[in-house]
Amino acid sequence: MPRSKTTLLQGTLDLIVLQLLRAEPTNGYDLMLRIQAISKDVLNVNAGSLYPALYRLEGRGLVRSEWAETTAGRKAKVYSLTAAGRTQLTEERDSWRRFAGALSEILGTG
Repeated sequence: MPRSKTTLLQGTLDLIVLQLLRAEPTNGYDLMLRIQAISKDVLNVNAGSLYPALYRLEGRGLVRSEWAETTAGRKAKVYSLTAAGRTQLTEERDSWRRFAGALSEILGTG
C-alpha cells in the first residue's frame, strides 16, 4: 500500500528550511528534493509553499540569497543561513522537541 503524503503543520516548513540550510547553502529546487528524499517521500513541499517561506525567512534576516551558476550552467538563487538564522534554528528546535515530547506523552496514554 503506497504511503500518503503528510501535510506539514503550520510553522514546520520554516524549521525544516533552516535546518537544511544549516548543512549547506542551496537553491530552492534542491531544497524541495532534499526534503522529499530525507523524509523518504513522506513530506512533499511544492514551490508555491517553499518560495514564500524562503522570501519570508529572508525578509526576517534569517537567510540570505545570492545568484550563482549551477553545474548545468544556469543561474539560480542560492540560500544560506545567517547568524540570526542559526540562533532562530536553535530556539525553534528546542521548542519543537518540547512539543514533540508532550505529544508523545499524550499519544502514549490510554
